[in-house]
Amino acid sequence: MAILPIHVLGSGVLRQEAEPVTEFDDELRTLVADMYETMDTALGVGLAANQVGIARRVAVIDAEDSRFVMINPRIVEKGSTIEGAEEGCLSIPDAYGEVKRPTSIILEAQDEHGAEFRLELEGLRARAVQHEIDHLDGIMFTDHLSPLKRQLLLRRWKKEHEDDGLTWLPTPEESETAG
Repeated sequence: MAILPIHVLGSGVLRQEAEPVTEFDDELRTLVADMYETMDTALGVGLAANQVGIARRVAVIDAEDSRFVMINPRIVEKGSTIEGAEEGCLSIPDAYGEVKRPTSIILEAQDEHGAEFRLELEGLRARAVQHEIDHLDGIMFTDHLSPLKRQLLLRRWKKEHEDDGLTWLPTPEESETAG
């Protein structure tokens, strides 16, 4: 197993829509094992393949005593209750914002061997799954913030990390408001 480098805001792969997985082989299982090790080392509750530079529909979750991989995941049902909670991201270190999401979902996905499964999830597990699927669709948690909150968060993040080599590229909306 290996610890993979985590791409930070500004890396183009974070904005790519990940490609579906079609081969469930040893290479995929090695990627999954490496992603678990990377997530554990970074103290995360989830990690998408985009975040380690691989635009494939693979993500790992470790939340509320539930640890699983989801390959080609899709949410087939969302609960009607929406709640806001603070979210952060391994790809935007030290940045947090309140994101509103459904508190319960039904997930369908495949495991690292290609077997299909279905999970009914609530709370942090549901939130983590939605966050990671967003990554697989090229969406960052900051995209869920109001333009003003996103702009303030990203400006602060950029200023705090400009000396450590981290960079970010604004979305078109951020470019318009960054003036």
